[in-house]
Amino acid sequence: MKRNLLLAIGLALVVIAVGVAGCSGYIVPDAQNGGSGIIFSQQDIGIWVTGEGSVTVVLDVAILSLGVEAQATTIAEAQRQAALAMDAIMTELDEHGIAQKDIKTQHYSIYQVRRWDNGKEVIIGYRVTNMVTVKIRDVDDTGVIIDAVVRAGGDYIRINSISFTVDDPSAYYEEAREKAMADAEAKAEQLAELGGVGLGKPTYISEGGGYIPVTRDYADAEAGPGPTTPISPGEMEIRLTVQVVYSIK
Repeated sequence: MKRNLLLAIGLALVVIAVGVAGCSGYIVPDAQNGGSGIIFSQQDIGIWVTGEGSVTVVLDVAILSLGVEAQATTIAEAQRQAALAMDAIMTELDEHGIAQKDIKTQHYSIYQVRRWDNGKEVIIGYRVTNMVTVKIRDVDDTGVIIDAVVRAGGDYIRINSISFTVDDPSAYYEEAREKAMADAEAKAEQLAELGGVGLGKPTYISEGGGYIPVTRDYADAEAGPGPTTPISPGEMEIRLTVQVVYSIK
């Protein structure tokens, strides 16, 4: 009975090994025939290369982080001042064609302002902060819009940061991907020629990559009556890599 059970288990293992070999690779002959009996994947056989492709694009969207900050002796007064300043800023953004969907609240807070007086901490007022992110789709208008919101917000205005991106990078990714595959094929052809073998079709393809920003300079405001704040978006390099395995003929 025990012998029959061991024989059945052995037959089952043979069936499983044959199935695995047929689906994903091949089996090196066992030790009795001079091999190791190890199953290798087809991905371990062939010519492995990494291709690179990049496209340099001009950034066409500005992301502006701005808002207001007001301080008063009461919460109500601080809120009132902040609300009036923000309303004026929103009016300017609307007049410059910024859609509501491109304005997003980033941060809103109310907190006490304290100071030490004769060894005691006392409340001297309240500070209200309201920050939003604004997407400017016409990047050439960025400087004009900054100047407009600064005038509207007055002493309450706060501008935290500005960044740039590409509104629709899909076409650039496609171009970079084509270049990466062409680069991979050229490398594989050279390796096949050097190795004295024929190059077959790809058996494995994997993609990686992302944005790589290019250094850019921001212009300084020139002296003069009421200058427009100059903004330079610069460029970005979209780079992709592909790892490809080619079969050998």
